[in-house]
Amino acid sequence: MIQQGFVDDPWNAVKEADSLVGDMLEHLAAIFEEQRQHLAGQWSDGEPDTEQLRLTLRRYRDVLNRLLTI
Repeated sequence: MIQQGFVDDPWNAVKEADSLVGDMLEHLAAIFEEQRQHLAGQWSDGEPDTEQLRLTLRRYRDVLNRLLTI
């Protein structure tokens, strides 16, 4: 555990925390990018009807709300 190692090696504990946060941000970015690409595929190919566009817009809003709560 990072916090437990702080007493013996504070510098390394902070480096590990930085790495952990960086890894988590990359993971979250990949998840949300995958969702964005999926949504883009729903409206960018062909001619979706208004209902499909409405549902896709709602999904975009849901993704944005999830991002804002992080």
